[in-house]
Amino acid sequence: MKAKRQYKNSIELLQGTLDLLILQTLQWGPRHGYGISQAIRTGSGDVLQVDTGSLYPALHRLERKKWIKAEWIISDNNQQVKSYQLTAAGRKQLLAERSNWDKLARAMAGILHPAGH
Repeated sequence: MKAKRQYKNSIELLQGTLDLLILQTLQWGPRHGYGISQAIRTGSGDVLQVDTGSLYPALHRLERKKWIKAEWIISDNNQQVKSYQLTAAGRKQLLAERSNWDKLARAMAGILHPAGH
């Protein structure tokens, strides 16, 4: 018999949602990878947690698309870290992604909470 997968009190992100969360987080200023994951975690009230196996491939993908850029900096604790920041193209993409998310949220609300029911 197959072992039951242990329930975890977190939400797995839909593909594409992580990109939106990263872009939104970087709108508030440059951050390194750990800072991005912490901002997502704390901003969501500990509901959304991004592991490094998902975060860094997403960051590299967004960098290839020129939506973010990276540079090496020295952190507050004197370590060399890669800092990511939003580009002009990334800001434009963030607006498009947010618009798409708003449409999806309205569509889901219409199904989950239909008027008249």
